[in-house]
Amino acid sequence: MEKTAFIERTGGPEVIQWRDADLPPLGAGEVRMRHHAVGLNYIDTYHRSGLYPIDLPGGLGSEAAGVVEAVGEGVTAFKVGDRVGVFGPARGAYATARNVSADLLVPLPDNVDDRTAAAILLKGTTTAFLIEDCAKVEAGWTVLVHAAAGGVGHLAVGWLKAIGATVIGTVGSEAKAERARAAGADHVILNRTEDVAARVREITGGAGVPVVLDGVGRATWDASLDSTARRGLVVSFGNASGPVDGVNLGILAAKGSLFVTRPTLFDYAVTADEKRRLAERVFAMLAKGAIAPEIGQEFALTDAAEAHRAIEAGETVGSTVLMP
Repeated sequence: MEKTAFIERTGGPEVIQWRDADLPPLGAGEVRMRHHAVGLNYIDTYHRSGLYPIDLPGGLGSEAAGVVEAVGEGVTAFKVGDRVGVFGPARGAYATARNVSADLLVPLPDNVDDRTAAAILLKGTTTAFLIEDCAKVEAGWTVLVHAAAGGVGHLAVGWLKAIGATVIGTVGSEAKAERARAAGADHVILNRTEDVAARVREITGGAGVPVVLDGVGRATWDASLDSTARRGLVVSFGNASGPVDGVNLGILAAKGSLFVTRPTLFDYAVTADEKRRLAERVFAMLAKGAIAPEIGQEFALTDAAEAHRAIEAGETVGSTVLMP
């Protein structure tokens, strides 16, 4: 009997339920994966709350690390005993084990343990595609990273420094400023007491930045526009403060013929090869010490509701791992 989380309705953390059930027989192309560690990500709260609608009843969680226990017909890329990770887009990672399409799995290298993989796969591949595939940041550029001490934010800081960019990070407290500096940020702005755009213009000699990475959303939208250089790009990839809506496209012209994109990882990680290549880039950055998962806390898997309360209350630091 395996434990699996599900929701029948959207709402607060209290809607997360658990059931015990045997897994069905493997279908063609599927692998049975035993989870050794499960990643908690802010997007999980969006699925639970209904901000990002899902079919109900539905599972939660997309990120996990573990081992292959069985393979279905036609699976050749993996064998029993292989260490593997998964980061979506299929949900259902809040489970002790599950059947999952082999095309969603990536192999884990020997030097990456399960906790690290579960803490960094989704955030790391998100960081990789945002910087290299979406924004196409080049050495010498200056990039503004909002929430630079957050899950994706601190990875983005380290990644950007590793490729030769200058990083301006925004944070909400001095403690988080220290974390951003430790990750490599060249300049840190306290967004609760400083005018972010004014400081960015000061740092850049009035020019603004060619790229903004904004995972905060509504609360930072205006600052992002005002910080961006002429013909620059705002990459709005998250909604931590709520979604950006009611956008008047004319503002992009008024602010300097700006570009804006609202990308999602799984338009850049569509095929099995694309997923594997992104994961390999994450593992390479890990190996060189450019990024680190910074696991701040662990919860028992069945305490996922408490973990959701903590992350939504801003009480977590770095990455959170759920342990089966």
